[in-house]
Amino acid sequence: MPHMPPHCCPPGRPGDPSAVPAPVAFEGNGQGDHASAIRLPGGTFLMGSEDPDANPGDGEGPVREVTVPPFAIDAHCVTNERFATFIEATGYRTEAELFGWSYVFAAFLPGELRRVSPRPKSTPWWCGVQGASWASPEGPGSDLSGRSDHPVVHVSWTDASAFCQWEGARLPTEAEWEYAARGGLRGKRFPWGDELTPGGEHRCNIWQGRFPSRNTAEDGYAGTAPVTAYRPNGYGLHNVAGNVWEWCADWWAVDPSRAEGSCLNPAGPGNGTARVLRGGSYLCHDSYCNRYRVAARTSNSPDSSSGNTGFRVAWNTPPGS
Repeated sequence: MPHMPPHCCPPGRPGDPSAVPAPVAFEGNGQGDHASAIRLPGGTFLMGSEDPDANPGDGEGPVREVTVPPFAIDAHCVTNERFATFIEATGYRTEAELFGWSYVFAAFLPGELRRVSPRPKSTPWWCGVQGASWASPEGPGSDLSGRSDHPVVHVSWTDASAFCQWEGARLPTEAEWEYAARGGLRGKRFPWGDELTPGGEHRCNIWQGRFPSRNTAEDGYAGTAPVTAYRPNGYGLHNVAGNVWEWCADWWAVDPSRAEGSCLNPAGPGNGTARVLRGGSYLCHDSYCNRYRVAARTSNSPDSSSGNTGFRVAWNTPPGS
């Protein structure tokens, strides 16, 4: 069996999700911040990749024609400030708060907290930190100072869906996400083209150095970056490569039947055990986890959360229409 390199994707939350109360769902009121909504005309595009760097089992390929109808999507991920407005208005408690812990990258923790926090054997650079949540991203004693415009993290798929319901929005389908992330480019590796750092310019927030021991942060950020950092793509979307993984609406599947013909507005399978994540994160690097390519994908259980997972919202009908 070939050696598989380490990856930055956080492990799923172990245990029985029924052990904590179900999060509260909210009726949509449409009162959220729609200022950054981008209207897209929809259309047919080439989805997927047959890139030799694709991760085995991720189901990126084959490349196929997919058609999506018009929709709107946020230019950037939901920020800490915006999520705080939701929390203040509703009193919602995230799943990380209900479970009492979430995954934090070990290097971000003080020594004592690193020593007492359990680590999954397969991904020991992640620590299950008691008290880590969206408002305390590195656990007890940490806060959001200086990060109001950074993407909210430690949110599960369930939390993201609750926010969407309250705001009168929804999560994008995986097909919508990739259509929007490509920014009108056809068959490119990244949202800006095929070269990772054109002209030596960093275009996304990913790991530089040797994972997981040394991050040179040459792109300017060792952790999350502001949601509008770096140039937007051709459709005006920021950070669809790197920064934080983004939840999509779809259940996860690797389905070879999609190889044939055109697919109209796919929404994924009707059920499953994991939800799709897209975009990669600040922990990705091409030497071990190059899932910041625009066709790359991964998944996690809907109740899982970590310090490198967030979301952006979408709408069927653009706000204000």
